[in-house]
Amino acid sequence: MSDGDDEPEDADALAERLAAAESELADAETEADLDEVEATLDAIETDIEEADLPEPDEDDEDADDPREELEDDLSTLRDDLEEARGPYAEDVIEEVEGIESEIEGTRWTEDGLPDVRAAIEAFLDAVDDVLGADIDDTLSEDDEIEALTAALDRAIEAVDQGELDPDDDAETIAELLSVTDDLANAVDDAEEWDDLTVREQLQVEGFYDVLGHYKDFPPEWSALKEWEKRGRADMIVLGFETFDSGFMEDHCKDALARMGSEEALEPMLQLAQRRDQDAIRVLGKVGSEEAVDQLLDYIDPDGDAALQRVTATALGEIGSEEAVEPIAQLLAADHDDVRSNAARALGLIGDPRAIEPLADLVEEDDEDTVRASAAWALNQIGTEDALAALDGYEDDRAYLVQAEAEKAAAAIGA
Repeated sequence: MSDGDDEPEDADALAERLAAAESELADAETEADLDEVEATLDAIETDIEEADLPEPDEDDEDADDPREELEDDLSTLRDDLEEARGPYAEDVIEEVEGIESEIEGTRWTEDGLPDVRAAIEAFLDAVDDVLGADIDDTLSEDDEIEALTAALDRAIEAVDQGELDPDDDAETIAELLSVTDDLANAVDDAEEWDDLTVREQLQVEGFYDVLGHYKDFPPEWSALKEWEKRGRADMIVLGFETFDSGFMEDHCKDALARMGSEEALEPMLQLAQRRDQDAIRVLGKVGSEEAVDQLLDYIDPDGDAALQRVTATALGEIGSEEAVEPIAQLLAADHDDVRSNAARALGLIGDPRAIEPLADLVEEDDEDTVRASAAWALNQIGTEDALAALDGYEDDRAYLVQAEAEKAAAAIGA
């Protein structure tokens, strides 16, 4: 203990030491002075931990806890100590790096980017004046984000190489922080893409350029129809990613499903992560193998029936052989419409491994609609074994099964 006593200090003595440390902190003028205060606080913290202080009466909610009060006072002094430190050159660098990240991560409008460029030019000039450095502040109207952040890197390097001392160069560091704040404010004021309304964003992107006389309201719907006619899935995706209307988003997904364009793959994969059934439906129409792994995660015979139906159908339309066994598991699902969709999905894939479970479904399932879907799937597979599995069902009780059996018989005869 700091006073050399063998006995731990009491609460009053520790409180007096904290008060003395507070005065010491108020008088500190240099970083070295602050380091001494920090060492004092470290010693007091150790002594508080070792002190044999009275415990508060558990039955008295208003009773004081000396240890808690001392620890609170110590924590407050540590906060005051941190506020008293600096500023440092590292603070300037950290703030500039934060602004740099904001500039890189923001989409700027045609009006906003020139304002950002002008703010950086002014900042570089100010840093030159404060440091007496010779920073290359050459920027042109054609400079994009990469060139602008490179200019900020030059300013960071100049501050770092200045080796500014927090005591001797406190005024210089304060000036640099001031011009950095000016830069931050100017960047905040520059127009970002997100500052535009949805309609303004679409206008800039040319979404409405196809509109002449239109009868559908809102105009976005008419533009959407026209882009679909022109086969421009990229513009449909643009609308989908920009609209804040569930009505228009649904129409975008319907259009993308009809078009089946790979332009829809990435946005629909992202949406399908939330098990959005419309997005899964679109992925089936796109037919890309890239969606298979994600869709297989949603195959669960005990899961949501509606999700099972749309997922099985999408996997069938994609036609991946990897999906045969997972889909075949759905043939035992409780819901007859899930079994039916699974059977048709296996037919779309056309893998002969599905022949036996489909034949069993035709023979054993209680629902004729499911049996008919299995019979249809066997005809889709179309191998000799698949067609032969329908032999004997020409007089079946269900007309659709009978029709598929006759179709198989005709194919074998041909």
